[in-house]
Amino acid sequence: MNKLLASAALTLAVLASSTAFAAEKTVTLAVQNMYCAACPHTVKASLEAVPGVSKVAVSFAAKTATVTYDDGKTGVKALTDATTNAGYPSTPRS
Repeated sequence: MNKLLASAALTLAVLASSTAFAAEKTVTLAVQNMYCAACPHTVKASLEAVPGVSKVAVSFAAKTATVTYDDGKTGVKALTDATTNAGYPSTPRS
Protein backbone atom coordinates (compact mmCIF):
# COMPACT_ATOMS: atom_id res chain seq x y z
CA MET A 1 0.00 0.00 0.00
CA ASN A 2 2.84 2.40 0.84
CA LYS A 3 4.46 1.73 -2.54
CA LEU A 4 1.18 2.55 -4.28
CA LEU A 5 0.84 5.83 -2.38
CA ALA A 6 4.45 6.74 -3.04
CA SER A 7 4.01 5.98 -6.72
CA ALA A 8 0.85 8.09 -6.91
CA ALA A 9 2.56 10.97 -5.10
CA LEU A 10 5.53 10.82 -7.46
CA THR A 11 3.24 10.82 -10.50
CA LEU A 12 1.32 13.83 -9.21
CA ALA A 13 4.57 15.67 -8.47
CA VAL A 14 5.85 15.09 -12.01
CA LEU A 15 2.58 16.26 -13.54
CA ALA A 16 2.45 19.34 -11.34
CA SER A 17 6.06 20.26 -12.10
CA SER A 18 5.50 20.23 -15.87
CA THR A 19 2.74 22.83 -15.52
CA ALA A 20 4.88 24.80 -13.08
CA PHE A 21 7.42 25.39 -15.86
CA ALA A 22 4.77 26.78 -18.21
CA ALA A 23 4.96 30.53 -18.53
CA GLU A 24 2.87 33.29 -19.97
CA LYS A 25 4.56 34.71 -23.05
CA THR A 26 3.78 37.47 -25.49
CA VAL A 27 4.61 37.52 -29.19
CA THR A 28 3.93 40.09 -31.88
CA LEU A 29 3.04 38.65 -35.26
CA ALA A 30 3.38 40.47 -38.58
CA VAL A 31 0.09 39.69 -40.35
CA GLN A 32 -0.39 39.76 -44.12
CA ASN A 33 -3.56 40.27 -46.18
CA MET A 34 -5.34 42.70 -43.81
CA TYR A 35 -6.92 45.06 -46.32
CA CYS A 36 -10.13 46.23 -44.64
CA ALA A 37 -11.41 47.20 -41.23
CA ALA A 38 -13.15 43.82 -40.78
CA CYS A 39 -9.94 41.79 -41.24
CA PRO A 40 -8.63 42.35 -37.69
CA HIS A 41 -11.81 40.81 -36.27
CA THR A 42 -11.19 37.60 -38.21
CA VAL A 43 -7.52 37.51 -37.17
CA LYS A 44 -8.45 38.10 -33.53
CA ALA A 45 -11.11 35.38 -33.56
CA SER A 46 -8.73 32.87 -35.13
CA LEU A 47 -6.11 33.54 -32.45
CA GLU A 48 -8.58 33.51 -29.56
CA ALA A 49 -9.70 30.03 -30.66
CA VAL A 50 -6.22 28.60 -29.96
CA PRO A 51 -6.16 26.87 -26.55
CA GLY A 52 -3.88 28.70 -24.12
CA VAL A 53 -4.34 32.17 -25.63
CA SER A 54 -5.36 34.69 -22.98
CA LYS A 55 -5.15 38.04 -24.78
CA VAL A 56 -5.10 39.27 -28.39
CA ALA A 57 -4.69 42.82 -29.71
CA VAL A 58 -4.75 43.33 -33.48
CA SER A 59 -3.63 46.54 -35.19
CA PHE A 60 -4.95 47.13 -38.69
CA ALA A 61 -2.66 50.15 -39.15
CA ALA A 62 0.52 48.31 -38.12
CA LYS A 63 -0.60 44.97 -39.64
CA THR A 64 0.29 43.18 -36.38
CA ALA A 65 -1.26 40.95 -33.76
CA THR A 66 0.11 40.88 -30.23
CA VAL A 67 -0.76 37.63 -28.49
CA THR A 68 -0.34 36.61 -24.85
CA TYR A 69 -0.42 32.85 -24.37
CA ASP A 70 0.49 30.00 -22.03
CA ASP A 71 3.54 28.32 -23.55
CA GLY A 72 2.62 25.10 -21.77
CA LYS A 73 -0.54 24.87 -23.88
CA THR A 74 0.44 26.37 -27.23
CA GLY A 75 3.30 27.88 -29.18
CA VAL A 76 4.11 30.35 -31.92
CA LYS A 77 3.64 27.71 -34.63
CA ALA A 78 0.03 27.11 -33.56
CA LEU A 79 -0.60 30.86 -33.57
CA THR A 80 0.81 31.40 -37.05
CA ASP A 81 -1.06 28.33 -38.30
CA ALA A 82 -4.32 29.77 -36.92
CA THR A 83 -3.97 33.06 -38.78
CA THR A 84 -2.76 31.35 -41.95
CA ASN A 85 -5.74 28.98 -41.91
CA ALA A 86 -8.01 32.03 -41.61
CA GLY A 87 -6.41 33.53 -44.73
CA TYR A 88 -3.95 35.85 -43.01
CA PRO A 89 -0.42 34.39 -43.06
CA SER A 90 1.73 35.63 -40.20
CA THR A 91 5.26 35.40 -38.90
CA PRO A 92 6.83 36.43 -35.60
CA ARG A 93 7.95 40.03 -35.83
CA SER A 94 11.60 40.55 -35.00
